[in-house]
Amino acid sequence: MKRPIYKFFLWIYALFYILAGCNHFLSTEVYYVIMPKWLPAPGFLIYFSGVLEIISGLLLLINKTRKFAALLIIMILIAFLPAHIYMIQQAPFMLGQMLITPLIAWLRLPLQFLFIGWAGYYFKKMA
Repeated sequence: MKRPIYKFFLWIYALFYILAGCNHFLSTEVYYVIMPKWLPAPGFLIYFSGVLEIISGLLLLINKTRKFAALLIIMILIAFLPAHIYMIQQAPFMLGQMLITPLIAWLRLPLQFLFIGWAGYYFKKMA
C-alpha cells in the first residue's frame, strides 16, 4: 500500500469527498433541486450528508480509519441512489448553471456504482 499510484488515487478520492462535502455548504440551493420531495427535512439532510462526506474523506486518509471510512462512503452512496433516480425522473432541469439532460442524469447513476466499487477497494485492502 506504499505504492505512489495507490497513494495518489487515495488522495484524489479523499479530496473528492472533502470538496463534495464542502459544496453542500457552499451551494446548498443546488441540492434542494435534486432532493426527492418525499424525503423529510431536506435542509438537514443536505448539511448532514455534507458533514458525512467531509468526515469520510478525512478518515480515508488515516490508515486506522480507512476501512471504516470506505464503509461509510459505500453507505452514503447507497443512500444517495434515490436522489440520482429522482434526477432521472425530473430531467431535463437546471442544476445551478448546468442543464441536466436525461442523458447526463442517466450517466450519473453508473458513476455511483463506480464510486461504490472504488470505496470497496479500500475496504478490502484494509481487511
